[in-house]
Amino acid sequence: MKVNPYLNFNGTAEEAFQFYQSVFGGELFIQRMNQAPGTEGLPENEKNLVMHVCLPIADGQMIMASDIVPSMGHQLTVGNNNYISLMPDSREEMDRIFNGLSEGGTVEMPLADMFWGDYFGSFKDKYGIGWMLNFANKKQ
Repeated sequence: MKVNPYLNFNGTAEEAFQFYQSVFGGELFIQRMNQAPGTEGLPENEKNLVMHVCLPIADGQMIMASDIVPSMGHQLTVGNNNYISLMPDSREEMDRIFNGLSEGGTVEMPLADMFWGDYFGSFKDKYGIGWMLNFANKKQ
């Protein structure tokens, strides 16, 4: 089983995923609203919104997203109910990802060795998306 988080944005999906791509690398796949059948009647300011974007991040895993479409009744409520949890393969990779993605965001728990024995940190990125990173330290 693979877990692929799916995020919604209010017109900033492409910008957010270009930022994520700057940290993870990989190639973006983007489809726009105007590429879908039946979207000819969308207001001009919605035709170029992201219908679907995905970015491979590691081992066949990816993150995906779309923009909301207000004319279709969509509303975005950014909340605290979603985090993307990553488990990098090394402390160095974890430091790189944490520092890259948290730039411009709000660190909730700085990277530190935790009481449960792992290296952990969490933050909200500059787009309001919650991230948790955990590296399982090898047992001594």
